Amino acid sequence: MLHGFNIFRFNISLNRHSGSTYDWLIVEDGSEFGLVERITTFLLLLAEGRHICVIAGSLCCQLLLFFIWLSSFQDAVASETVFEQSHVPIMPELAKPPSTGIFGPIEISPAVIPHYPDPDEPFPPMYPTFPTRYEPVLTGQCPVNFSAMSSIIEKTASDCSQPLAALVGNVICCPQFNSLMRIFQGLYSLNNSAKLVLQNSVASDCFTDIISILASRGANSTIATLCSVKSSNLTGGSCPVRDVDTFEKTVNTSRLLEACTAVDPLKECCRPICQPAIMDAALQISGKQLVLDDNENLVGELNHIDTPSDCKGVVFAYLSRKLPSDVVNTAFRILSACKVNKVCPLDFKQPLEVIKACRNVAAPSPSCCSSLNTYIAGIQKQMLITNRQAIICATMFGSLLRKGGVMTNIYELCDVDLKDFSIQGCLLRSLPADVMFDNSTGFSFTCDLSDNIAAPWPSSSSMSSVSLCGPEMSLPALPTSETFKNPALLFEGILRFN
Repeated sequence: MLHGFNIFRFNISLNRHSGSTYDWLIVEDGSEFGLVERITTFLLLLAEGRHICVIAGSLCCQLLLFFIWLSSFQDAVASETVFEQSHVPIMPELAKPPSTGIFGPIEISPAVIPHYPDPDEPFPPMYPTFPTRYEPVLTGQCPVNFSAMSSIIEKTASDCSQPLAALVGNVICCPQFNSLMRIFQGLYSLNNSAKLVLQNSVASDCFTDIISILASRGANSTIATLCSVKSSNLTGGSCPVRDVDTFEKTVNTSRLLEACTAVDPLKECCRPICQPAIMDAALQISGKQLVLDDNENLVGELNHIDTPSDCKGVVFAYLSRKLPSDVVNTAFRILSACKVNKVCPLDFKQPLEVIKACRNVAAPSPSCCSSLNTYIAGIQKQMLITNRQAIICATMFGSLLRKGGVMTNIYELCDVDLKDFSIQGCLLRSLPADVMFDNSTGFSFTCDLSDNIAAPWPSSSSMSSVSLCGPEMSLPALPTSETFKNPALLFEGILRFN
């Protein structure tokens, strides 16, 4: 019993998401305490942070009830005003932004990222997402024990997760999916009479099962279309060598295995060892090497059939048969990284507005920079790219501008950085990377080069001068893990596109 009140506590729920504890104050008509004591007690309870509901039994308390009602009404109006200004769902307090401009690699955990065709609209906040897993329905016609490659399947499903597959398809998802297909072909070879390829009907059934299993693990069900992979990739195509015995009689397998067992990720792209060994083996089993040696006139007759490419698939199947799955998966991913980092995957439309606004500028121009930033904001939303791809993309776009008559380095005038060419300013590593899944944070991947590296302006309108392997061209120093210690620095990048 407090001054003039009986106090009862109840747990009540105002909505389905939260409950609150309230002190119900029953005002007694016959109380010996006056209005001043009662109001004083009421204010003390408020100071303690209690939620208070009052039931009055006398006219002397109506004034008190009026002030309570007025206070709650003002709070409701204030809350409504804040909500209208922010348009942000109720959620836990965000981590504070970093106090310094120096970052190491950052972890971004995107969730469902819908396609927004309007480049002027900012991306909405991103929240962690978690895959829905279920038991797949299989054809029952594929003679392979998929549990033998469960770790590779899980890795592929994570790399090609439903919300991220299109955004990381060029750099992460498709290279890993292609690697999975090659490893599967090698596993099939081990279990089925040393054949390195599948018959068409079996290939179709197995391909359907692979897609079903990946989808049941949370992968995007359209990755076959996204990565331009078909069941025919498992059949060997036009390659004349289709079994292990013939392959080993034709190819120097010792040299091939030695070259591709331990692929150096730092050297393979510029000083390749495994790649030429694979191509040499593919040429040998395709018969094209013999054609080149005996009769150069016959080469043109074979060009309409991409036999060497089909035979490369057979070579990959042989490597997958002979090497452990984790070793060969690493090798295949490095080879894919060498390939994807040689080209810019972004689609550049003719930058007519940028050329018009920037053709004759020699100093910072608001209209030029505005037009340039609008254009880059549009292409930035296409996908995540690597730091090496960003260099090529910046050079390619600069070459388009130079062809249109923009001779001034407008990247420098308008402060355009390499990271501006990738979603949310996240440049992926040029080395193979994977999408990671955590039960508490969902999907995440690592971004590199989060400091401001100026985009290179081309010296001419030609792309022939771009080289990422020569001594004259080196990537900027990448941030190290020692440059950031506070995990809270990651949260701002997780939630919102810029």
